Amino acid sequence: MTPRRTFKREGEEARRAALIDATLDCIAEGGPQAATVRAIALKAGVTPGLIKHYFDTKEDLVAAAHETLMTRLTEASAAALDDLPADPIARLTGFIANAVTPPVVDPRAMALWAASMQLVPRDAAMRDVHEATYLAFRDRLERMIADALRAAGKPHDKPTTRALAIAGNALLDGLWIEASVLPDQFAQGEMRSIAIRALARLLDLKLPE
Repeated sequence: MTPRRTFKREGEEARRAALIDATLDCIAEGGPQAATVRAIALKAGVTPGLIKHYFDTKEDLVAAAHETLMTRLTEASAAALDDLPADPIARLTGFIANAVTPPVVDPRAMALWAASMQLVPRDAAMRDVHEATYLAFRDRLERMIADALRAAGKPHDKPTTRALAIAGNALLDGLWIEASVLPDQFAQGEMRSIAIRALARLLDLKLPE
């Protein structure tokens, strides 16, 4: 690829990302109904017509914004795992701790999630995106649970790890919502300890705090 083509592609990716970030800003400020084409274009500093160049419909743009939000949260939960020891139990503990502490815990991210969720039942594109991003997080959690159970010499068959991942994901989601909505209600490190202890009981594992 020539430098000119590389520059053009990077420029287009940056403009597409700017439209997605503008959409997230509009939703955060006024809910999904505030994410009009005109408002998004104004926020991004572009003409409304430019949005059509990157997204066929406004709904496609909103779905892309939801995908970006959820992917960023999953990536933040997995951040710094490469710096942890190879021990599967330590890595699982780190993943759990990240999922319920900043920057994953964030009032704005939770508000965006809640606003987007109201669209999921009635918008096929949003449902597809939410299903894919939900499974990406849950599957990662399931693999880490399976590795930890295997290391502890406990049953780690697929039905068992699947059920534990579903329950573990729901538990982490609930704690994430509480910590994001009312961050001042929890002492520093409290939610981290709660999550680790709760998952330890669920998995019947000793997880280091």
